[in-house]
Amino acid sequence: MAININLDVIMAQRRAAVGDLADRVGITAANLSILKNNKAKAIRFSTLAALCRELGCQPGDILQYTDEGRGQWELARTAETKEGVDERSEKHDEEES
Repeated sequence: MAININLDVIMAQRRAAVGDLADRVGITAANLSILKNNKAKAIRFSTLAALCRELGCQPGDILQYTDEGRGQWELARTAETKEGVDERSEKHDEEES
């Protein structure tokens, strides 16, 4: 996932307990734990806004974009493209002979 959730760091800095913060934000402790452990696939803006309100932070303090994983896709794509170019070059060379 290219978006990391740093909620655990912010919570530790603010000494916020999962159960207490979940109650104040209006989500279950289980869902807050999923967010805290960077296992969430999505987050509602209303939840993000409530977290920022309760923790006194900005969305960028909680969410972080990383470029990891992109390199692997680009490498695979480049290899596929290069193979296709090599195959076309070989075919072109054979046709010219």
